[in-house]
Amino acid sequence: MLRLVYAGTPEFAVPALDALARTHAVVAVYTQPDRPAGRGRALAQSPVKQRALELGLPVEQPPTLKTPDAAARLAAYAPDAMVVAAYGLLLPQAVLDVPRLGCINIHASTLPRWRGAAPIQRAILAGDATTGVCIMRMEAGLDTGPVYRQESLGIGARETAGGLHDRLAALGARLIVDALAALEAGTARAAPQPADGVTYAHKLDKREATIDWRRPAAEIERAVRAFVPWPIAETRLAGEQLRVHEAIVREGAPGDLPAPGTIVAAGGDGIDVATGDGVLRLLRVQLAGRKPVTAREFLNAGGRSASLVGARLGGEPAP
Repeated sequence: MLRLVYAGTPEFAVPALDALARTHAVVAVYTQPDRPAGRGRALAQSPVKQRALELGLPVEQPPTLKTPDAAARLAAYAPDAMVVAAYGLLLPQAVLDVPRLGCINIHASTLPRWRGAAPIQRAILAGDATTGVCIMRMEAGLDTGPVYRQESLGIGARETAGGLHDRLAALGARLIVDALAALEAGTARAAPQPADGVTYAHKLDKREATIDWRRPAAEIERAVRAFVPWPIAETRLAGEQLRVHEAIVREGAPGDLPAPGTIVAAGGDGIDVATGDGVLRLLRVQLAGRKPVTAREFLNAGGRSASLVGARLGGEPAP
């Protein structure tokens, strides 16, 4: 049984914490400081902190790990290894050097593809057929270290970032237990990442959620899936925010279409919108301040079916 320090912040990191708490001695959990959240801006604990407290584990929340005191505090726990999953803080070399077996990262992609902050969403946006999880020994570079374990899985044709997130989190929990067993036994071998195929998964920006109807329908459909559960793709309808939670590319759409963003049909099957290439059918939408509803419910609520055809979606979101 290894002495572990665990570092993570969002929901993605919770399954691995649970798995390690069952199989090893987790002597401390590091997570980001409590942040204001919600309309009231009250301080909220991270999902990892909430779970750590439920498990009765010590919690550390330093604002940075770049100070000598931070490294000394970590060293006081005498960890065999530090496991990191979506922690959100940079680990300087002084911290990487503390655990005798090093710092081990759970990363939600098949490296070297999608190094960085948002690998799940970027894989969907790019139309990747597969993704996966890597268990990697951390170095000073961004997700550049050698890989102990890697396993791929397919991305479903209708899968959202939220659904893929949950599958990858469960996979990461299983792989980290396997990798640590090999490390403890002295049989672990880390393979260097290939030099070719490096891509970077830059952090999501809420501005990316605004739909550009000039883009092909297939690209917009991937963006809708990639932005569930956050930030949710959006457009404007008669100057009002309209968020799109689910959409599909309409097969067999006519080639002669009006300007991108024009609603060409609206009925029980969905709301069809012309794009730069093809037609996107909106299946689940949400007006500002309302709950998400099916396209049928949206149309029935205001008798909108006839009036929407010919209307143009688009425009900048409200500040």
